[in-house]
Amino acid sequence: MDIVTGNMGWIEVIVGPMFSGKSEELIRRLKRAEIARQRVQIFKPQLDTRYSVTEIVSHSGLGIRSEIVRDAAEVLARVEARTEVVGIDEAQFLGESLVKVCNQLADAGKRVIVSGLDTDYLGRPFDPMPRLLAEAEEITKLLAICMRCGNPAAHTQRLVASEDLIVVGASGMYEARCRRCFEPQLAHEKVEAEKAGKQTAASASAGSAH
Repeated sequence: MDIVTGNMGWIEVIVGPMFSGKSEELIRRLKRAEIARQRVQIFKPQLDTRYSVTEIVSHSGLGIRSEIVRDAAEVLARVEARTEVVGIDEAQFLGESLVKVCNQLADAGKRVIVSGLDTDYLGRPFDPMPRLLAEAEEITKLLAICMRCGNPAAHTQRLVASEDLIVVGASGMYEARCRRCFEPQLAHEKVEAEKAGKQTAASASAGSAH
């Protein structure tokens, strides 16, 4: 970000697939702000309790204390007037009001740093992140390493049988994949395989009962 003079706020967005280092980059920027003795408040959604309830924790183990919120409106309600920097992790879980809230905070002169997924497990834009990207002053798109071939990876591959949009998890449930190795229908195929397996087991059970 270029040097900003005066009491001007702005929005920085860090996006990418899982395991690309988004939380790590967010933590790095927030810790630098704290070293500069700026007043910082940090938030994460109550859905994300994978590594800690009271901290944002990266997959590599870096952590920084945070407040838990239900949605973006609660972020706005909790930010103090004297706060200079606002950090938000896993922002895709905070609802449609995220864009409006980030703009309100920036308009109030605060530096807003947001990290989150820009696409879902099917490779589709993960609302409301694409709209936030359109309105941000600074965008950082990170890539992970494909777990299949080692190429740069922009996709989050779901490995478990679920077609819910939000399934919170980490390694074992998701992995990073490149464009070539990404299988968007894998979760659906696993769901169908589970259904078929249950039907087969039910039929076998019914047959043995006769």
